[in-house]
Amino acid sequence: MTPVRFGKTGMKVSPLCLGTMTYGDPKWREWVLDEENSLPFYRKAYEAGITFWDTADMYSLGASETVTGKAIKQFAARRDEIVLATKVYNAMGPGMNQRGLSRKHVTEAVDASLKRLGTDYIDLYIIHRFDRETEIEEQVEALNDVVRAGKVLYLGASSMWAWQFMKMLSVQRQNGFAEFVSMQNYYNLVYREEEREMMPLCLAEGKAVTPWSPLARGYLAGSGLAAATTNETTVRGRTDTVSDMLKLGTPQDEAIRNRVIREAARLGVKPAVLALAWVMAKPFVTAPIVGASKPQHLGDAIAALSLKLDDRTIKRLEEPYRPKAVVGFV
Repeated sequence: MTPVRFGKTGMKVSPLCLGTMTYGDPKWREWVLDEENSLPFYRKAYEAGITFWDTADMYSLGASETVTGKAIKQFAARRDEIVLATKVYNAMGPGMNQRGLSRKHVTEAVDASLKRLGTDYIDLYIIHRFDRETEIEEQVEALNDVVRAGKVLYLGASSMWAWQFMKMLSVQRQNGFAEFVSMQNYYNLVYREEEREMMPLCLAEGKAVTPWSPLARGYLAGSGLAAATTNETTVRGRTDTVSDMLKLGTPQDEAIRNRVIREAARLGVKPAVLALAWVMAKPFVTAPIVGASKPQHLGDAIAALSLKLDDRTIKRLEEPYRPKAVVGFV
């Protein structure tokens, strides 16, 4: 698997990133796989060359980080073979300071993540969302401190308005702080609003882009919402609050999904492979985050690396899209 440069940093990553929200503790969400059933996916990813792994403290309230740390020790020959990302912001308990990006929470959260991961450094520490209750200066200074302390190598950000991202970058630059080097945002064939501001900004500033949910929670894999008949899909649809937020299944979404199915049949590939190949064809995309709860999911993602789309196919896939309401972080 040919590595790619991570934005304008000197770090290289695999062109696919393993998302680990599905791994941890079923007590957190019914569709989450426990440790025993999760580890084979890490192993398959590692053996295939997917060495960029993304987790978060809030996934299974820390259990995902724990499983990810165990997988690194079990499957990687060395810690430095894995580019490890985790996140901070969401609530980790009922306490009033157990969330957000205050100096107190960032300082405590990074140490807690390091302990759960069983490592002494995090390659990429991502703010899961923009904190509207904490001054930007406090947020970026706290993040700078964890970098200077050697606990974190690089900083990343996730879904927010482009003006918020640029303002945070400006404060970091004004103070000589460590900058965000990446943006992790919601982007796929049924949601392209990030093409207006955020993607051009990242391209201009040399920021890596690692889209989450490139298959729109599996919607673009072909089954859609109405045909979600398997127990696993039904359970996830009932308990995945993010899916509710994304408001999938509009007539426009269905038109795009059907277009993906038809084009995939014409090319002789699975819809999931085609939809993911479209994301990776974009010049601003570094490595999409792919989740896997079944063995074929990783296989489809790997197959997408070899599918090169011509301009006419891309145009046909994009043709049904029209502007829609912003989702993913509002």
